[in-house]
Amino acid sequence: MNAGSDAVADILRPERLTAVVDIGANPIDRETPYKPMLTKRLCTLFGFEPQAEGFASLNARKSDLETYLPYALGDGNPAILKLCQAPGMSSLLTPNPDVLKCFPLFEHFGRVVSELPIETRTFDSITEIENVDYLKIDVQGSELSIFRNGAEKLSKAVAIQTEVSVVPLYKNQPVMGDIDLALRALGFVPHMFAEINKRMILPMHYANNLYAGLNQVMEADLVYVRDFTQPHKMNSEQLKHLAMVAHHCYASYDLAANCINNLASRGAIDNDALAKYMSIIGAQVQPPAPAAAQ
Repeated sequence: MNAGSDAVADILRPERLTAVVDIGANPIDRETPYKPMLTKRLCTLFGFEPQAEGFASLNARKSDLETYLPYALGDGNPAILKLCQAPGMSSLLTPNPDVLKCFPLFEHFGRVVSELPIETRTFDSITEIENVDYLKIDVQGSELSIFRNGAEKLSKAVAIQTEVSVVPLYKNQPVMGDIDLALRALGFVPHMFAEINKRMILPMHYANNLYAGLNQVMEADLVYVRDFTQPHKMNSEQLKHLAMVAHHCYASYDLAANCINNLASRGAIDNDALAKYMSIIGAQVQPPAPAAAQ
């Protein structure tokens, strides 16, 4: 395993680098959660980006650990990619003007400027990818179709970060409950909200900040992990990669410690591994202050 130097990897000793897949890989406005692992050379990355400009940009700056594919994933049937004014809103689904007009700027962002006929592929049909440990996916409404047509690829995965919709911006878009049921059926449970996106409902808005929100949740990035309450259903390599993702991508030190404890209990790593890990994270995890007396 050609890994970089990392104290947690030294404790876990996985057989290979963590296999990361990013569907919708062109980052629009934020860093990817797996960047710390990529920077430390602890993972490989397969990314999908069907939009030509984004695909070219990713390839122009990729490292030797990154591979990008220009495929559009879905149910394997021909589709129409709706290219929107805001590239981050381009989708195989059709924007819903009745919803978009309720929020500042969304009518503009979601205006379809052109349509591109494309062929979609199922996730399970992608022969270039052998392993999937951690999936990040943001495809503007096509997530559920990809999950349903990628069950084999996801059968050994241990973590998924997916965008979930609360207010569906597209016609016939699956919502958070649909995604939740599908991922639970595949053996995953919710772990944390990585990001929550709120917007203000029109006509109220701030003229100097049209991106501001009050209480209305639009969408969120929700992290699912393979059910850690049933560790016997994960092999040791899966537990190792779950610990790596939990620690490096989300600072979920408790989940990583749980994996390490289970690994040590089954003799897959050193008996003192948990103590070593706790010494690594000791300065980063502080107990909450005692509650004030009433």
